[in-house]
Amino acid sequence: MPYSIAKASQVLVENLSLLETSIGNNGVLDLACGTGRNGLFLLQNNLAVTFVDNNREALDQIEKSIRNLRNDSSPMSNYKIWELDLEQKGLNPLQHERFDAVLVINYLHRPLLPSIKQVINQAGLIIYETFTIQQARYGRPSNPNYLLEENELLDEFKDWHVIDYFEGIKLDPERAVASIIARKQM
Repeated sequence: MPYSIAKASQVLVENLSLLETSIGNNGVLDLACGTGRNGLFLLQNNLAVTFVDNNREALDQIEKSIRNLRNDSSPMSNYKIWELDLEQKGLNPLQHERFDAVLVINYLHRPLLPSIKQVINQAGLIIYETFTIQQARYGRPSNPNYLLEENELLDEFKDWHVIDYFEGIKLDPERAVASIIARKQM
């Protein structure tokens, strides 16, 4: 069951070439990856990926998908899977890690933002897209704890070189999101 462009996030697909030219030995961290649709897309494009989520069943599904991909193409060994609770109070679970890029799609835990920035190597990339406060009119999520305020994502990465920023409504399905692609300053 190959992971197609149709399953990966649009912001990721549209910026694959940027990732391909930016990734070194530390690969991409797919944070709060769920069943891994984005990381699997990156794996199929020969980028090293570390999948992180606290849902064991979702991580098992990633393993199953990778086994299927191995049967369809060459062996894939450039990945890691970590079961990790990213929201443990008082802990920085990413403290000793380094990545060339971090990918965060449809996830927001504000206390984790400093750790996300810290794990990215100098000149590394963040690709972050999640829901804004306007999402409440379209459905879930509607809890403001999981919704960005206006320009919050842009403000969070104000000291980075912003390559692309979007805040507004996307279609298919209709949703209110903010997305940023930014490079960590040297």
